[in-house]
Amino acid sequence: MKRLLFVLLSALLAASGAAAQTIVDLEFVRQAVAHGALLWDARDEATFAKGHIPGAVNVGDPTVELRDARTEDYRPLPELEKILGGAGLDPTREIVVYAQRGASAAYFAQLTLRYFGARKAYVFHDGIDGWRAAGQPVETQAVKPQPVALKLVAVPGVTVTTKEVLAAANRPGVQFVDTRTAKEFRGEDIRAIRGGHIPGALNIPFEANWIDPEARNKMRKGLVKDTAGFALKPREELRKLYAALDPDKETIVYCQSGNRAAETAAVLADLGFKNVKVYDSSWLGYASVLTAPADDEAWLNVGALHAAVQSLESRVEELERKLAQRRP
Repeated sequence: MKRLLFVLLSALLAASGAAAQTIVDLEFVRQAVAHGALLWDARDEATFAKGHIPGAVNVGDPTVELRDARTEDYRPLPELEKILGGAGLDPTREIVVYAQRGASAAYFAQLTLRYFGARKAYVFHDGIDGWRAAGQPVETQAVKPQPVALKLVAVPGVTVTTKEVLAAANRPGVQFVDTRTAKEFRGEDIRAIRGGHIPGALNIPFEANWIDPEARNKMRKGLVKDTAGFALKPREELRKLYAALDPDKETIVYCQSGNRAAETAAVLADLGFKNVKVYDSSWLGYASVLTAPADDEAWLNVGALHAAVQSLESRVEELERKLAQRRP
């Protein structure tokens, strides 16, 4: 009966032209697995090996394995075809992606599938944490994937390039959402050749989507012991969060390199925003174009950074020397 209701609801949404929801809950995952959907665990291999949803496949952390380490842009197509195809991750299939609760890696994986034409790519936001909390089974033995030969073709309009962003910045009816921290946005935390933000962008850190936006910092400090605060806010609260934006306008979302932006983009799409795009190169790409205008612009002091690195290296060497002296 539940499955029948699910099918009927999906058909009604499609007939009415309403946006299909791609951020799904535990029951959706259970139903999807029951009718043969693929599960993609978007955590690193070591964490995956400690326990995962039965039947899930893994290629390591997609934000690392699918991207060039220097530019953080996608690897060449033949490499992506080999990685995804080797795990059986065919974008034409129905695929549910998960990681830890709230992890942007799962959303980046979903974005990748959509970028290559997937129409049934979903994110289980609560991930392995929600699965375990519900008493669902986990396994540690890796599933042998069924490799497929892929010929990937990028779909226009899912992501935008730096050239397209520069053109859009001068076009009326385009709104930008910066999902980085407030300090990054203001140019106080510089993680590229220069800091600042795209003129006119609205800064809403991606953690603001969570019930507790400070949950990550609290966990790092040992103030909380679980990821409950990483759960998504109720839909009405999310609508209020993005009330300053127009759902009918073209919306370009960016962060430092596209990870955090992917999560907010999925939230906006689920809220009914009609034309949401992820600026994949994000601030790394934008900042490197020195003629691109920026508000709160601040330049990276390379000399000071080099001195800090040298100081850190000296301290590490000194600690290693002292540890060596203490060994028998």
